[in-house]
Amino acid sequence: MQPLFDNLAVIKRCFAHNSAEYKQIEDLKKDERLVISPLAFIRGRSLSNCFFIIDEAQNLTPHEVKTIITRAGEGTKMIFAGDIQQIDSPYLDMQSNGLAYLTDRMKGQDIFAHINLVKGERSYLAELASNLL
Repeated sequence: MQPLFDNLAVIKRCFAHNSAEYKQIEDLKKDERLVISPLAFIRGRSLSNCFFIIDEAQNLTPHEVKTIITRAGEGTKMIFAGDIQQIDSPYLDMQSNGLAYLTDRMKGQDIFAHINLVKGERSYLAELASNLL
């Protein structure tokens, strides 16, 4: 979970501690309108009227992707984000991972869209390593 908290901290550092934006992020967390939780707790849930972001989706299996999507209740929007060149699982590759499976199977559905970003934003060093290693 720490990478998600790290990214939220990066966003908060863009604002002064006494700014309205910084306070809004803190209020969202306090009121549980912004919740960061592990996928291990998704089974059996029904998530209605949520904006659900699944990060590092390239490390999910097709079965895990199905498990996640079938939790969506009415009004829920889901975003699966990931980089298929950064797969950490020895059991998945660029074609067999859940993100690629999702993109292939949902292609053409009117409630599905896919965006492929061509440049990383972490740092020049991270981009160079991604391309060369």
